[in-house]
Amino acid sequence: MTVFFKLIRLHQWLKNLFVFAPAFFADSLFNAFALRNTSLAFLAFGLVASSIYIINDIKDVESDRMHPVKRFRPIAAGTVKVRTACFLSPFLAAAGLILSAAVHAECMYVLLVYLLLNIAYTFFLKRFAIVDVLIVALGFILRLFMGASALQIPLSRWIIVMTFLLAMFLALAKRRDDCRLSEEKGNSFVREALNGYSFQFIDISLAIMSSVLLVAYLLYCMSPEVIARLGEHVYLTFLFVVVGILRYLQRTFVFGDSGSPTLVLIKDRFVQLIFSGWLLTFLLLFYHHR
Repeated sequence: MTVFFKLIRLHQWLKNLFVFAPAFFADSLFNAFALRNTSLAFLAFGLVASSIYIINDIKDVESDRMHPVKRFRPIAAGTVKVRTACFLSPFLAAAGLILSAAVHAECMYVLLVYLLLNIAYTFFLKRFAIVDVLIVALGFILRLFMGASALQIPLSRWIIVMTFLLAMFLALAKRRDDCRLSEEKGNSFVREALNGYSFQFIDISLAIMSSVLLVAYLLYCMSPEVIARLGEHVYLTFLFVVVGILRYLQRTFVFGDSGSPTLVLIKDRFVQLIFSGWLLTFLLLFYHHR
């Protein structure tokens, strides 16, 4: 069972929590209907995402075996046979699509776009610098559309812009970690896209993305419609966002450990504290303004 969870990268399902974001920001998360539909959408997205992870592991099995971290993945390590993985991947994809259709037809369309986009990414698009991080960021946007489709509610332009900027920031930080590994261990396991990156380019890009993200979030906090819905004290949440960005930049530049955003969230107590503080403050603002 542990090998299965490693194969489907269960810890990566943390990314799929963005499916809950539309319901959260619409103050509908604790509605029974919203919680049910969003949870099913979350599960469906996780199944399809896991099928993509397996396809990626099958395709990159040889290069993964030379990678200092990826060589422990089940297919690369030989604990799961390629033939078994080839059967499991389409099964998970089909299960996810069927479940999403049961929630709403639009959810299935969103997942189909995600599936096709990531298959193209796995076999072709990830070779190209900038395009590779753009595809990752679009995956997070599709998670938002999945959550919105499950409840049939519109997406705010703010949540789309900020999610895109955050995803680009995290993806670029991951590429910086890839460049660091390439420099330390050699180029034998490195993806082609890294030929289009340099430390200077990524560092400047991270500075731009983090700056624009902070400005966008501050504009969100100051926008009249948000103040009308959450109250004038919503700007207090900006503190957690600033500290969270600084902490991630510290892990990227000082500790050289930004290869997996999900593992950072799982292991970094400081990041967990910041996120919990932001979440609790938002919930208090929702409750107080009611």
